[in-house]
Amino acid sequence: MHYSRARHWSFNNFTPKELACPCCGQFTPDFRAYFKLQLARDLANTPFKINSAHRCRIHNARVGGAAKSMHKWIAFDISVVGRNRQVILQACKDAGFTGFGYYQTFLHVDLGRPRYWYGRGARTLWNG
Repeated sequence: MHYSRARHWSFNNFTPKELACPCCGQFTPDFRAYFKLQLARDLANTPFKINSAHRCRIHNARVGGAAKSMHKWIAFDISVVGRNRQVILQACKDAGFTGFGYYQTFLHVDLGRPRYWYGRGARTLWNG
């Protein structure tokens, strides 16, 4: 589905376009994930800048995404630059996200199996 066909949008802080694949506009209608993203944003009480959400297969390969990346369905990379990363993390946990990737400049969240990982050089930033 293309983001322009998204109907009945009720997520005040995000648009279908910003959650769609940036190369082709492909959109995943996973409203459970969008509800949790909006809830996390409301709980954190701070704007979220989404670096990456859905990626089509081609775009995922172009950006070096993992072959089994949750972004090929729906996942969110939320910028933590200039934000309190612990507040964003706790809000995402409280909203029900189960997959967490900790990076220097962003937090990856998804609804896949419970797991976590650290990007290069990020462990001390998140655990420091």
